[in-house]
Order: sequence, then C-alpha cells, then structure tokens
Amino acid sequence: MSFLGKIFTWWDGATIGTLLNSWRTGEKVGTDAQGNTYHRAKKSKDGQRERRWVIYNGANDSSRVPAEWHGWLHGSFVDVPESHLPPAKIWEVDYTPNATGTAQAYRPAGALEQGGKRAKASGDYEAWTPDS
Repeated sequence: MSFLGKIFTWWDGATIGTLLNSWRTGEKVGTDAQGNTYHRAKKSKDGQRERRWVIYNGANDSSRVPAEWHGWLHGSFVDVPESHLPPAKIWEVDYTPNATGTAQAYRPAGALEQGGKRAKASGDYEAWTPDS
C-alpha cells in the first residue's frame, strides 16, 4: 500500500498512526497463525485496564482474530494465549474468513442473486386470508 494510503485508510491494514503508536508506546506480545500481531501498552495508567490491540496481516476483519486472542484482547486473562491453549482437537477445522458481501457468500436457492425462485409449498403450509 502507498504511503498516502497508509495515512488515510483504516480499512485495509494499520494506519501510520497505529504503526507509530505500536512502535513508540507499545510492545509486541505475539503473533497468531494468520500473521496478525498483538500488542500492549508498555506503561499502563494506575487504575486503568491495560491497552491491547491487534495489527492485522491484510484487511481489517475482526473475524480473523482467533478465539484465544480475542479473549486476551478483551482482558479475559493476563498472559498471552499460548500459555492457555489446550491441545488441538482432530475435529477442529482451519479458519475460513467471513464471506458476507462477497461472491463466495452463501445464497440459498430462493435468494434474489440466485434468480429469486422459491420451491413450491409442499402442502403443509396454508396461506392466511382475512376473510376466514
């Protein structure tokens, strides 16, 4: 991304301000499997929660934050998630991004994008009429 793009856009990666803040007042605490990096403030003010943030590897999409890092970002636990992770289960699947608004989004047979044709009612449905 261009320098001007980094200054003025927030939706396609971290802005210059966030990157500078991460370098100046933050410390990197970890990285997830997708390459997102997680940071926290070097100093926390007395009586306030520690400030934590993520810098996405690619587009800013909060669905790309794994559950364990989401818990860390919101202060559910103090230590980084690697110390809290249970062993992976064989039934767990890899992350798939949120496809809403893209060509890969799920569209059932009756959706307007699929022609808007619904299957006929099978007889278990009776339409309401105001006269009855």
